[in-house]
Amino acid sequence: MLIDGVFAGGGLKGFALVGAYQALEEKGYRFNRVAGTSAGAILACFIAAGYSGKEIEQMMQEEDLKSLLDPRNTILPIPFMKWLLLYWRMGLYQGSALEDWFFEKLSAKGIYNFADLPPGSLKLVASDLTHGKMIVLPDDLVHYGIEPGMFPIARALRMSCNIPFFFEPVRLRAPSGETIVVDGGVLSNFPMWIFDDAEGRRERPLIGMKLSHRKDDMGGREIRNALNLFEALFSTMKNAHDDRYISRKHEKDIIFIPVEQYSATQFNMEDEQKDALMAMGWTRANEFLRTWSHSIEGSRHFRLIV
Repeated sequence: MLIDGVFAGGGLKGFALVGAYQALEEKGYRFNRVAGTSAGAILACFIAAGYSGKEIEQMMQEEDLKSLLDPRNTILPIPFMKWLLLYWRMGLYQGSALEDWFFEKLSAKGIYNFADLPPGSLKLVASDLTHGKMIVLPDDLVHYGIEPGMFPIARALRMSCNIPFFFEPVRLRAPSGETIVVDGGVLSNFPMWIFDDAEGRRERPLIGMKLSHRKDDMGGREIRNALNLFEALFSTMKNAHDDRYISRKHEKDIIFIPVEQYSATQFNMEDEQKDALMAMGWTRANEFLRTWSHSIEGSRHFRLIV
């Protein structure tokens, strides 16, 4: 059955998304359109490129994740220089190695630019800090004087995954000037709204994957120091927009995968942890599918295309 999919961000916790995707594949579901933010954007791109769940698992298991962290070389190899570079470069790691890896995996399937995919089949979310707004890629590139179809998907994916202060922000150079772009999770970590039409209807059933408990099942945060305050502030900021959209009506279409105990930036993650995350995603997806009901005919939430 053809469906659409939206996948949330969560850094390295995104291994759970792969497990959920495998469960959907096993049940015969295929994605017509996909969208995502950060880790969810990675899964969306690989699905759009034609990778199976097992292929994605294999290439992520084989990759040395630490090799994707590329700090800048300094003339003075002292610890202080790392923080000085963070101040001037705005990130601990360049992010070029990550983009190169995306390019390698996508080009292996013959995918380079958005024009290599069916129109509208892939949408990624990033954050424009220069102008203080959300970017949906490739659609919004026209506002920067850039031809959407010719834009490299690997670059767009890096923009969506650019964790602030962890990776250096992408400098989007366009006729309109330079724009600083970071992780889409800053403004919309779970864009369940992205395939809705003006009246809130959808062309086909949609399944979302979110790397957390349901909102009602989550407890309050303990804030005792400045670090706790920053974490709570950033989490509230990135989830507020999406939580306002998600209602009981939308929750029935979401696979919730509670992985809050894992770190989003744990690039030294052991194989056992990766396996546990994928197993959690697979289990939660199967539990979800036992009760998920879908019907386009007679439903006011879908827009029939004839």
